[in-house]
Amino acid sequence: MTPDEYVEAVLDLVERIPAGRVMSYGAIADALAERSGRSSARLVGTIMARHGGGVPWHRVVNSAGRLPPGHEREARARLRAEGTPLRGAGVDMAAAVWSPEEGM
Repeated sequence: MTPDEYVEAVLDLVERIPAGRVMSYGAIADALAERSGRSSARLVGTIMARHGGGVPWHRVVNSAGRLPPGHEREARARLRAEGTPLRGAGVDMAAAVWSPEEGM
């Protein structure tokens, strides 16, 4: 998979995350690892920062449920509007995490 194809795969997967659910950067990397040969949460974060404006970027959080850095207020408002379970300053990962195996 070329770098551009990987960017598209990440964005396509983020598009599939249902409203009210989230995935972590690492979970996205892991979900694409077999197909792509890559498994880097940091790379997924970079892709989201550079190319994620057109997808539901607010549904991608870190593994502890922390919201995207610098966009916490907007992400929280969007997640709350979708009914995403929140806890403290982030997302309740036990209740909100989604896996592509679940389908849509």
